[in-house]
Amino acid sequence: MDGYVARKGNRWYAVIYHGLDPVTGREQRTWHAAGTDRDAAERLARKLAKEAVGREDGNRSLTFGAYLTRRWLPAKKIQLAPTTFHGYERIVHLHVLPSLGAINIRRLTPDHLESLYTSKLSPADGSRPLSRKTVLEIHGVIRGALSDALLRGIVNRNVASIAARPTIRNVPPVEPRAWDETQLRAFLQAAAGHRLYAAFRLSAATGMRRSEVLGLKWTDVDWTTSTISVDRGLVVVGYEREVTRCKTASSRRQIELDPTTLAMLATWRDWQQSCAVCPTDAGPEWLFPADDGGATHPHAFSQAFDRIVRRAGLPPTRLHDLRHTHASLLIKHGVPLKVVSERLGHAKASFTMDTYQHVMPGMQADAARTYERIVTTHTASTARPASTGSCQVSVPG
Repeated sequence: MDGYVARKGNRWYAVIYHGLDPVTGREQRTWHAAGTDRDAAERLARKLAKEAVGREDGNRSLTFGAYLTRRWLPAKKIQLAPTTFHGYERIVHLHVLPSLGAINIRRLTPDHLESLYTSKLSPADGSRPLSRKTVLEIHGVIRGALSDALLRGIVNRNVASIAARPTIRNVPPVEPRAWDETQLRAFLQAAAGHRLYAAFRLSAATGMRRSEVLGLKWTDVDWTTSTISVDRGLVVVGYEREVTRCKTASSRRQIELDPTTLAMLATWRDWQQSCAVCPTDAGPEWLFPADDGGATHPHAFSQAFDRIVRRAGLPPTRLHDLRHTHASLLIKHGVPLKVVSERLGHAKASFTMDTYQHVMPGMQADAARTYERIVTTHTASTARPASTGSCQVSVPG
């Protein structure tokens, strides 16, 4: 790296030349103010140039594994949600480091990446291959890491942009599965008496996500307005529980509760307060606490749901489908789409419409019959012309 001094007006600057930009081909320089003393500017230029050379030497010996674990992942931990970061970290440690970790980051080639992808899709040792979707996720992590390395001047090109990657056919999205009224009643009846019955009932009554239900505290319930505030979630990072804030303005919301659900929560609160074990002297903190007083683990919630579904003899489904059931039943019974969207915490009603468009066809017929009841006040015979003359239509000439 070259360092020199330059003057603008009555002020001196130490200027460091970094060579040509690998993408644009333009010369790269950084300017550092050094006051009005030229000697001070020269000393600063020598110091900065020496430091830049040291960084350059470090980059020359930097392995891809060291870059990922010491630089890239720590930076991502600040930027990403815990669950997203854990996914990145898992991909790096499980799939990238064993094959590419020891390679110098500047000597990484498209061939290295393509060999990794091939070995994951068709393992030579006979182990279970990964899906093309998973390998594409690995490629995405590598490409993102190298893109950041390019921006930082560590590499001169992003080889992941050149490497052949797996492709996935565009498959139509699977329609959300939802129960009808009879199936939902059967599930709630089978869940009655279970420690988490109130949580299942609230999920079905509000359409909240699993993380949102388990992240609720009693302070989120407003008994005066019959609403519940959604402002946090309980997620799994590794296997540990972690509380997060809702990411978007639309997901942070208030949901109005029906009188039956509100009464059920009041009964549940009274039962908690009468228990011998309470997390604090003031009473329970979490709506749905575990035995240790903390929030119920999301995995335990899902496993309990699966057991009840099997016991009730219902078709296999996911806990998340209680959310779809809530939305589908409301839409079928004529609740405005905007209201359903707000209850679910969707950013736009158009997303709700796209997700639940399979519920709409039957509603077209309902709409037609509703119009008929509202507007049609005469018998069909009144549609006949008053005149019995010939049916001629004059066309303007």
